[in-house]
Amino acid sequence: MLTIIEKFQQQELTDHHIYLRLARKEKNLENKEILNHIALDELTHYGIWKEYTKKDLPANKIRIFLYSLLSLVFGFTFTIKLMEKNEYQGGHQLHDYLKEYPKIKEIIKEEEEHENALIAMLNEERLNYVGSIVLGLNDALVELTGTIAGLTFAFSNNQLVALSGIITGIAATLSMAASNYLAQKAEGNTDAFKSSLYTGIAYLITVVLLVIPYLVLPNNMYLQALLIMIAIVIMIILIFNYYISIAKEMLGIDL
Repeated sequence: MLTIIEKFQQQELTDHHIYLRLARKEKNLENKEILNHIALDELTHYGIWKEYTKKDLPANKIRIFLYSLLSLVFGFTFTIKLMEKNEYQGGHQLHDYLKEYPKIKEIIKEEEEHENALIAMLNEERLNYVGSIVLGLNDALVELTGTIAGLTFAFSNNQLVALSGIITGIAATLSMAASNYLAQKAEGNTDAFKSSLYTGIAYLITVVLLVIPYLVLPNNMYLQALLIMIAIVIMIILIFNYYISIAKEMLGIDL
């Protein structure tokens, strides 16, 4: 039991440093205050465990680096909810031991409820535009995958396929962003430009990812490039669905 408690003690200190890093990078003052508050809670949890272990344990620097990197790519909401999900799953083992210590169990329960309430108050801008991001991803995956696959067999030359894919992708990005802007404007959305921007960026990033195999591989390896592109499409769908399932606490979405 002491070994398990030491593990959780170290995790609380590690999460404390992660939240502090997220708070330093956050520009929204309300979000910054909440993140600092959660960081303080994590340090309090560390102190509770320290009363039992009688030890000062170091933070896990590798975990801090990895979660900081995740926050740059996927945002702080995804990072925080992934941290809490892992902490909750690992907590089952500890809760079994705490049946004989109802006082400690009650303290942990109260702290978890307070922490979850604070996390629910966080508001990340990009999550408000998930629909726009999905629109860009969906069209790029459907249109560009079919187009590039057709060009692959028509040209049998990776450079020509890549060039054609880039030209088509840029034109489609501008078209999709403009269409989304007009649609949002017609519906009276005051953030129509920002919504169209997210759609265009999602579309363009998808185009770049799909074209990369054709830019990297030699001209005569067009079939291999096609297979890699299909693998990238599958990875995009899996990663984005996982992102949504964590950040928005859903089972997934249809792309």
